[in-house]
Amino acid sequence: MKNFLLLILFSSLLLPLHVFSKNAIKIATTTSLEDSSLLKKLVPAFEKKYGLRVDVIATGSGSALKLAENGDIDLVFVHDPGAEEKFVEAGYGINRRRVMYNTFVILGPEEDSAEVKNSGSPSQAFEKIFARKAIFISRGDNSGTHEKELLLWEASGLSPKGEKWYQEVGQGMATTILIANEKKGYALTDRGTYLALKNKIDLQIVFEGDESLMNPYSVIAVNPEKYPKANYQGALLFIDWVTSADGQKIIQDYKIDGEQLFYPCGIK
Repeated sequence: MKNFLLLILFSSLLLPLHVFSKNAIKIATTTSLEDSSLLKKLVPAFEKKYGLRVDVIATGSGSALKLAENGDIDLVFVHDPGAEEKFVEAGYGINRRRVMYNTFVILGPEEDSAEVKNSGSPSQAFEKIFARKAIFISRGDNSGTHEKELLLWEASGLSPKGEKWYQEVGQGMATTILIANEKKGYALTDRGTYLALKNKIDLQIVFEGDESLMNPYSVIAVNPEKYPKANYQGALLFIDWVTSADGQKIIQDYKIDGEQLFYPCGIK
């Protein structure tokens, strides 16, 4: 009997890690990953490989990090480097890893009444929008995109807060773009969500390409020392997988109408 128990114990040590982890992980992620449909490629592939269900909450990066601070999730997949650094420094998250990147772009109507296309920098583009009092639709939701927008306004030395033409909608990226499209206004967006909606809107990219518009995405596990009930093992599995050759290839291969939405950090 004793030898039999020892055999069971030894065999259990050889089982893969995910057998012992809880049967699901909760991920809070930015809306751009859902609106671009990248999650529909990543999540099923991960679930199939590990037999671990992924429950996704798509919200702004700020809200996602807040959920993590409250211990309500196991992992964040976001794109707000400044907030991410503070989150880790405060001890809420560990094992932060870069996954992929794309860029921010400024969208506007075809007629481009503010003449943003002739701008030499994002801050100059915002100066022109401000000067013309052109409609600008802001997410206004403390997301990574919203935080980037606020940094660009700060760089321009201007504050649109309270202006009638500056409208904060408190919505995700896709909804914000659709509102801007309806109002023939301007908006800042990640390129991935724009490409996913490109065939449904009239707005066009009126400014792109500046180095300051880089948009990196990272995954961070919730700190199990602060939140013992978090599924840390499951979170680590997802982090390791999405940054592995398999996960990175899915990101690399994901395109809409032949256009790349995201660029994996692990594939050059």
